[in-house]
Amino acid sequence: MNELMSQAVDLMIAGMGFVFAFLIILVFATTFMSKLILRFAPPEPVTPASTQRAKPKAPTSVDPDTAEAIKKAIAQYRSRHKK
Repeated sequence: MNELMSQAVDLMIAGMGFVFAFLIILVFATTFMSKLILRFAPPEPVTPASTQRAKPKAPTSVDPDTAEAIKKAIAQYRSRHKK
């Protein structure tokens, strides 16, 4: 039983060592590739987008029936939401 436990611990340490070594290699490879990409293809400078927005145009005329429906809806809303 003691020998079996010793082999299990050895196998666990070896497995964790391989995973750790692989992750270290992966970090260095990723860093190297990032530096390589930045060297041969530098990022384009970021320019702020134009923030000018077109002003919405006011409608030139509203249908009288539509205007009346809007007035009634506003009056109904205000009557229900009095303080």
